[in-house]
Amino acid sequence: MSLKAISPIDGRYFGQTKVLSSFFSEEALIKYRVFVEIEYFIALCKLPLPQLNNISHRVFNQLRDIASNFSSEDADQIKKIEHITNHDVKAVEYFIKNKFERLGLTPYKEFIHFGLTSQDINNTAIPLSLRDAMLFYYDEVTCLLNTLETLAGQWSKVPMLAKTHGQPASPTCLGKEIKVFTKRIQEQLKSLQTIPICAKFGGATGNFNAHTVAYPNIDWKGFAKNFVARLQLKHSFPTTQIEHYDHLAALFDNLKRINTILIDLDRDFWQYISMAYFNQKIHKNEVGSSAMPHKVNPIDFENSEGNLGIANAIFEHLSGKLPISRLQRDLTDSTVLRNIGVPIAHTLIGIKSTLKGLGKLILNKDKIREDLICNWSVVAEGIQTILRRENYPNPYEVLKALTRKNKVIDQNIVHEFVDKLDISESVKDELKAINPMNYTGVFYK
Repeated sequence: MSLKAISPIDGRYFGQTKVLSSFFSEEALIKYRVFVEIEYFIALCKLPLPQLNNISHRVFNQLRDIASNFSSEDADQIKKIEHITNHDVKAVEYFIKNKFERLGLTPYKEFIHFGLTSQDINNTAIPLSLRDAMLFYYDEVTCLLNTLETLAGQWSKVPMLAKTHGQPASPTCLGKEIKVFTKRIQEQLKSLQTIPICAKFGGATGNFNAHTVAYPNIDWKGFAKNFVARLQLKHSFPTTQIEHYDHLAALFDNLKRINTILIDLDRDFWQYISMAYFNQKIHKNEVGSSAMPHKVNPIDFENSEGNLGIANAIFEHLSGKLPISRLQRDLTDSTVLRNIGVPIAHTLIGIKSTLKGLGKLILNKDKIREDLICNWSVVAEGIQTILRRENYPNPYEVLKALTRKNKVIDQNIVHEFVDKLDISESVKDELKAINPMNYTGVFYK
């Protein structure tokens, strides 16, 4: 951890986010650019271009080694070239040309970056890095879902007082309330996985102008579509000089929705802890407050909420800005695309913090039961519904008069009320069988 890092992602939280350096660091972006340039050259070699007919396919492995063996020293070398060119993608091209000369491929080096603009490389390299990084995102979300499913199963039969508008409401089961979140997340994951990760590949303004003028008889649109597909991306066409980013915006919006669900979950568990429905595991050497020795704070859920909120603010900017560009292209997309790893990093920190918080929970059944016992008024809904069934006059109003008071309604008051009702004994027994612990509705597994 660097104490001089400006961003907590690269400082305080680097241990949790360092895996993303392989996808979103400057070195990673350079490596992905090199990969795309090499794969593009190999794809050109497989076309009927007379100038490339003499290249042996055995050379392809050597070319691919340039990307697969890419090192920090290589990245530094490219950055040194960039200081001269003042253009990042052109520096990659010159770096590969130097590699070609060492491999004895000097006659073919002008087919590196042939007919392309820098955005053909960037708008393919960045989606590739995002696609690969999303595998780690899915792993973390799956881990969270598995944890929630386990807890939902363990607590499926735990009756709990529900709170609507912050007030006592018809009882529920703790496990079911957790299932609400797992279902919401699962639905959004399904939506997320349908969003294609797209790449633009079409020359300076998206029309394959240079390709077509050089080789008019080649289906360059089909070539680009197949090339991008081999990289496991979807080809965007037609485009301007840049990818239009509509699908990328949809992906960021979807990630934001999942984060919003997780913030909702964090706040609920925070509240349950505040209500003493959960205690937290205590580590004797930890300190909860610099002044109050007794404090055991729900800091993991708070940490998660904060990081997910920052992530969502950036996701919102990305999804709102990226699809907008002046005419055929301006540079703002390139500027903000360098930050796509930031909200993903904050998201991973948030998920890990939620998992940590869940791992500290100790169910306090006594407190949950106490709240139920102290709120017999919540069975009024069930009683008045059965009385409706029995065609009892004005049942809602009768129960309203009994329970809508600023005093505690207990079992004795409810049962005395039932005894005075002009109904059969069997129905009275049915009403007396209702209590806050068993009035929980459908059992959710």
